[in-house]
Amino acid sequence: MRQKKVATRAFWIILILMMFICRDGFGQSALKILLSNDDGIDAPGLAALFDKLSSLGSVTVAAAVKNQSGVSHGLTSDAPIWVEETERKGKKWYAIEALPATCVRLALESLLPEKPDIVVAGVNRGETTGVVTFYSATVACAREAAFNGIPAIAVHLEKSETMDYEGAASFVAELVKEILQKELKPGLFLNINIPALPKEKIKGVLITRQDTRGTLEYYAKKKDPSGKVFFERSFKRLDPADEKTDIWAVRNGYISITPLQFDQTDDAALKTLEAWAAKKWGK
Repeated sequence: MRQKKVATRAFWIILILMMFICRDGFGQSALKILLSNDDGIDAPGLAALFDKLSSLGSVTVAAAVKNQSGVSHGLTSDAPIWVEETERKGKKWYAIEALPATCVRLALESLLPEKPDIVVAGVNRGETTGVVTFYSATVACAREAAFNGIPAIAVHLEKSETMDYEGAASFVAELVKEILQKELKPGLFLNINIPALPKEKIKGVLITRQDTRGTLEYYAKKKDPSGKVFFERSFKRLDPADEKTDIWAVRNGYISITPLQFDQTDDAALKTLEAWAAKKWGK
């Protein structure tokens, strides 16, 4: 009888210890983080994020096999989606033959045993500011998470010869802790742009609006040796304008945090059109 009591007591002690092991120092369940990007699963920015965020909780990576920059929120819908599951540093990495937004959707719907607490996309090679956010597949990864009511951020590092992904990832790790404490409203996601500067030269962090000016893109008409005509794309970076925008912040040495939403409805226009429709059709 005594042995049974001892065994029962040992069982409860082990159970309580396991409960504490599975919780962090604040009494909260360990964070579940999903990482993705549009530069491909072997991109250095993704690896840097994985290393830094692993200290916060359980990290899973689900990303495209190859670089998919600039494909926006395209979805893979006309072909089988091949997935290779590997293990790196004791965590699951899914290399997916699909567009980035699909990689996130697939992970949320089929690959993960439960929904993550946050989705982080990046660190993207090159800034993504202004209307370029509509073309970015890194931003699409975060938007796809927001579709599902999951807090999300897209992270971009301005291009340079050195590309300090580790420094960018360190900032993201601190930001993730803040975001989960503040609880972003459903449908909101953050677009982060970090200037290519040493940490000590970054002036600070600004909450910014998205610059809405059109991009400066050009298409030069050329011919190949056979005489066949083709067009070659080039672009020019916009100069900073309004101090409250993402472009101004990055150009002037600040980290830019821009809150975005997927609801594109113009509320003011909605009311105007409702009044017009009521007068026109009586409703």
